[in-house]
Amino acid sequence: MTLRLTDYENEVLGGAEGRLKQVSLENIVRYATILGAEELCEVTKATVFCGAHNYLSVCESNDIDTVFSRMNLAVDGTIPFDRTYENSYIQSCVCPCDQSEHESFGQTAAFFAKNAEYLEQARKAGVIIAGTCAPYLTGWLPVRGEHFVTTESSVTLMGNSLWGAMGNSDGIEAAFWSAICGRTPRWGNHVEANRAGTHLVLVEAEVDTVLEWDLLGQAVGVALPSGAIPVISGRFSSVTFQKLKQFYTTLAVSSNCEMCHIVGVTPEARTVYDAFRGKQSAGTITIDERAMVESYEAACDPGVGAIDFVSLGCPHYDIDQIKAVSRHLEGKRVPAGVNLMIWTVYPIKAMADVNGYTSIIEDAGGHIYTGSCPSSMGSVFLDSYKGQVFDSVKQAGSVRSGTEGAVYYGDWRSCLDAAVAGRWEEGHRWTRSR
Repeated sequence: MTLRLTDYENEVLGGAEGRLKQVSLENIVRYATILGAEELCEVTKATVFCGAHNYLSVCESNDIDTVFSRMNLAVDGTIPFDRTYENSYIQSCVCPCDQSEHESFGQTAAFFAKNAEYLEQARKAGVIIAGTCAPYLTGWLPVRGEHFVTTESSVTLMGNSLWGAMGNSDGIEAAFWSAICGRTPRWGNHVEANRAGTHLVLVEAEVDTVLEWDLLGQAVGVALPSGAIPVISGRFSSVTFQKLKQFYTTLAVSSNCEMCHIVGVTPEARTVYDAFRGKQSAGTITIDERAMVESYEAACDPGVGAIDFVSLGCPHYDIDQIKAVSRHLEGKRVPAGVNLMIWTVYPIKAMADVNGYTSIIEDAGGHIYTGSCPSSMGSVFLDSYKGQVFDSVKQAGSVRSGTEGAVYYGDWRSCLDAAVAGRWEEGHRWTRSR
């Protein structure tokens, strides 16, 4: 199968727009050839994984351009990362540091400065530094039919499913190539015919709260066969964006799913027939109450105990969620031995400052942080805690694999109540009566 290229793409391959763009497009062309794509498509939205992430240390170099060339461009020479595609809206994903401090996380000043240097290089190249797993909080919203690339698995799902945009789970390097040359293979979810549902998922359990949508994402994800596109059908009393972002975040980490239709909610699923595009379902999956309970039990350790770390905001919190946290904490106090962190993106943090939510949270002993999250920082930060609490299946699961301490999971109110008490109690666990 021959890959058809436009005149512009051939000019870029010929070096007309510089070596950086040329190499990026060469990589995209090889990628497209392996996939069997017939042509490329223009990328107008991108998120890229910037910052001095630990995995980059395998390059064994202190030169940023050398690290970028070897790790992201896959070349031995040194090519400066100094430009991106002018017609694409490009934001940075989470990085391994908070935007403004490092002491609270056990990180050195040298590492913080190195990360800032990496981000500054990306900024000069045209990347908007956002530092978030939730780029939609800062206006990154691809519309139906728009082609995007992202390093965030949940954003792949949300882009395809919730907005009807078109993208694949391409990975860190391919996202950089596309952000630089503005092209990606027209393959997979970039092709209309490939976006039909494959399996019907009947939700018989009650699903209403944000936590229950989180659990639904886990229950669906573990039940899906590889490569499936589920079509979710259920009697949902109310569906909000906060619930959907939690659902898609957890579905992304519990499966390799890249698209998920919800009948009557997502744009390509007005009906079950629409979602399947007239094709037959390859199978039916039923999510009942037992599946929801099993998902919770897998996310939350049994028993009770002292805690010293509580983290909210995966995906990053919006301003309404921070407002709710501040109201719940007003007049209360988190004991000195408990670290309460709320994670968001820095424009939202500025809004929290203006509205007085930050001061209320800080008066209670909590703090708002931006640009990263506990699992992105890793063991250098988390190893000092013995009892941890999260309001996210994703964070609870990510952290559990690297700690011998207790990891608890509950809704945001229960997490805050546990922070104030300094203990995780049986009453903080999710049950149908809550």
